[in-house]
Amino acid sequence: MNERQLTYRELNERSNRLARKLRETGVEADQLVAILAERSLDMVVGILAILKAGGAYVPVDPDYPEERIRFMIEDSGAPLLLIQKHLHEKTDFVGTRLELDDFVWGDRGADSADALDASNLEPISGPGNLAYVIYTSGTTGRPKGTLIEHKNVVRLLFNDKNLFDFGPSDTWTLFHSFCFDFSVWEMYGALL
Repeated sequence: MNERQLTYRELNERSNRLARKLRETGVEADQLVAILAERSLDMVVGILAILKAGGAYVPVDPDYPEERIRFMIEDSGAPLLLIQKHLHEKTDFVGTRLELDDFVWGDRGADSADALDASNLEPISGPGNLAYVIYTSGTTGRPKGTLIEHKNVVRLLFNDKNLFDFGPSDTWTLFHSFCFDFSVWEMYGALL
């Protein structure tokens, strides 16, 4: 993305490090973690880290009005927010905040995210656990959180009609906000 790129190995290692930090802060199976991030590599690392930690992500688009951002975070009850440094003014969230930038592009010092173990974590969630919560548009009233389990995502991606036939020279784009359900197919399709 732009001038930055990650190999699959780097993506895995960085998301593993952040997942370990999330577990240290108490994330467990079905724990909701809000993520406020622009479309970026940070966002992808954050989403994967939440899933690897066993939690379920609540995507919050920084382009939303401040009132909607506040409502989604409060309504979800997420005690933890992953956020990009430059977006702190978008929310007055008073719970625990972790800055994505530090875990994706950390300073590489002894106390940085790079000091955390980058190996794969032992899974603590399964098919019946939550993967994410996407909020409806709210056009008929207040937005509602829709709870999606891992088995629903797998069913979406692995059915007889999908054929992922891509090679190294192909490009897969993310057109939609990660707050829109179709983004799941776009993000995980690219990773698969």
